[in-house]
Amino acid sequence: MEQKKDRSVLIISAAIVAAFVIFGAVAPEALNNVASVLFDVFTGGFGWLYLLTVFVMVIYAVAIGLSKYGNIKLGHDDDEPEFSNFSWFAQLFGGGMGIGLVFWSVAEPMSDFMAPPSADPLTNEAMHEAMQTVFFHWGISPWVIFAVAGLGLGYFAFRKDRPFLVSSAFEPLLGEKVKGPIGKAIDILAVFATIFGVATSLGLGTVQITGGLNYVYGVEATTLLNCIIIAGITALFTLATLSGLGKAMQIVADVKVYLSIAFMVFIFVFGGAVFICSILVTDLGGYLQNFIHKSLWMENGDFVKGWTVFYWAWWIAWAPFCGQFVARVSRGRTIRQYLFAVMLLPAGFCVIWLAIYGGAAFNIDSTVANGAIQAAVSADTTNGLFALLQQLPIYQVTAPLAIILIVVCFWGSANSATFVLSMLTDGGNMDPSKPLRVGWGVAQGGVTIICIIVGGTGILKILQTLSIAAAFPYMFVIIFMMVSMAMALKEDPAVKKGKSVLSKEAIPQKE
Repeated sequence: MEQKKDRSVLIISAAIVAAFVIFGAVAPEALNNVASVLFDVFTGGFGWLYLLTVFVMVIYAVAIGLSKYGNIKLGHDDDEPEFSNFSWFAQLFGGGMGIGLVFWSVAEPMSDFMAPPSADPLTNEAMHEAMQTVFFHWGISPWVIFAVAGLGLGYFAFRKDRPFLVSSAFEPLLGEKVKGPIGKAIDILAVFATIFGVATSLGLGTVQITGGLNYVYGVEATTLLNCIIIAGITALFTLATLSGLGKAMQIVADVKVYLSIAFMVFIFVFGGAVFICSILVTDLGGYLQNFIHKSLWMENGDFVKGWTVFYWAWWIAWAPFCGQFVARVSRGRTIRQYLFAVMLLPAGFCVIWLAIYGGAAFNIDSTVANGAIQAAVSADTTNGLFALLQQLPIYQVTAPLAIILIVVCFWGSANSATFVLSMLTDGGNMDPSKPLRVGWGVAQGGVTIICIIVGGTGILKILQTLSIAAAFPYMFVIIFMMVSMAMALKEDPAVKKGKSVLSKEAIPQKE
């Protein structure tokens, strides 16, 4: 007789999301007040913990990667990498491309230039500090979070043949209790972090779409329009999931990659290639040189709370989602290959992307636009990208293409997150049912719409708060996951026998 599937993670997770949506719909002002309190509590009282935790992750990942444990495979001895090096690298690069990178590519450098962490505003020093800070926020640190979160998933799923669930990584700490309430609580926290972390990205994408429509075509950016866009895109990717239009989703992914590359080349060529290269070299060096200092710097509390703590929380909230992705495509790789590839390759892509966009914005704003880009960002952060494109050739073509790029990034993130949420609430099933995917697709749309309604003109604050609040409990999940992984690696048969890898037959299998 087939054992009945445990649905407790799904039921509790769905109940939490439903409660949030109902509370936001019935009492949006109350939810906004709660969000403000949570923001102050988590950033003011625990901002240091976010910074310290991420810095410890960097040390942990480098230490594991360089140690004897780095030779262990994410898989069995006879498992070969599922993808070629080129395909693997391409997927890791693709993982670094998302809504947030498009949204902040011009807005963050300009914002930091006008209100830098420590330099005098609107100076040459402020420009370089802004670019180094942007590299810091999008460089090695976020990808270390994803690498560490994915390490436990990949190791236990592919080497120990456990379910592809976050709770599986806690077997050395919890033993059989991992199958009980504690393990289920861990998976529920992963769902909680994922859905609110992704909602932050979808909210940013939505307001940038409406901001672009307003900036380019004069369409009024209202809350109603934001909700219509969310509902429309949610309906599209949900229908695609329901009807099994895998080919359509692949086309969307391809469009995202081709448009991203085209924009990078276009802006590099017309935005001042020499200036951009100078910015890249100079500020990449400054970023690397000051990495430890920036990782633990809290002198400007308002800046750190508004930017660094928000980013670290956002990345932690994305850790179940991105960790699952980078682990899934890395089966058959050694831990050393996995950790250093995930830490460095997507980070390198992000640095180059931001150097091109940020460098072009600074160059054009000072030589051609006479401060127009700076003024646009000061008025509305969603206008940054479009203000830059307005100063470059064929604006009538690039502006709508930019909106399309944001839409396909929205679509891709929502679709991938729907799959991960379905998997986490279906016992780690790597092919979750279509009705479950549809349900989580609708849930994501509902949560994002509530965020838009509650946030109103202060949408960024509510999105920041969601990420920070969702990431707080999951931060402890990752901390204990690192401990559990260290225990597992120490007891790995390959290490105990002095071998780098072990055959499938020699690894104790789950009965």
